[in-house]
Amino acid sequence: MATTRLQLYNRALQICGEHRLASLSEDRKPRHELDLVWDSGGVDAVLAEGQWKFAMRAVQLDYDPSITTSFGYQRAFSKPTDWILTSAMCSDEYYQVPLLGYVDEAGYWYADLDVIYLRYVSNDTSYGNDLSTWPGSFTDFAAAHFASKIILSLTSDEKKIEEVFKMLKHYKGEAKNTDAMGDPTKFPAPGNWTSSRYGNNSSSRDRGSRNRLIG
Repeated sequence: MATTRLQLYNRALQICGEHRLASLSEDRKPRHELDLVWDSGGVDAVLAEGQWKFAMRAVQLDYDPSITTSFGYQRAFSKPTDWILTSAMCSDEYYQVPLLGYVDEAGYWYADLDVIYLRYVSNDTSYGNDLSTWPGSFTDFAAAHFASKIILSLTSDEKKIEEVFKMLKHYKGEAKNTDAMGDPTKFPAPGNWTSSRYGNNSSSRDRGSRNRLIG
């Protein structure tokens, strides 16, 4: 079922043991506290915790000709405004050749290529900030994160506070495990017999290790 902001708030309140909200305009302390978390980057915080497939975006970046450098890497690439976390930075459009020669400085990436290819977690409203695309496991994690940010303002019950943080840890693990289940099937590395059969010459087939793409 698609998640809405109100549903996210009410799930967080359920974790805290609080009454539900009838609307996002209800004048209650829990709603004001949740608004503070939302407005201070609460969604971005949970998006930054993993390489979530529903929030993943792939783009081609051209260098910014208005930026010149006096030494080192000669090309500057502006970070996308919706960038949260890098998954892969490559020199080819198929994301098979990882870009190793670059630096990250003050909102730019610097390299010696004219074009780079980036895959990243995005908070755009068509990606990570589209709550309707959130898997249920991620919704639980996000709600637990919001709950952990407001629980201290709602109660001094140490047992309840501890319970909320345990639930946060649990739901974070569940969300990551569920997301990982959607990974492509991985083939085992060839054994000695297979390697010898093909003459130990894989250069014609080796197009880069995808395991090195994760940043």
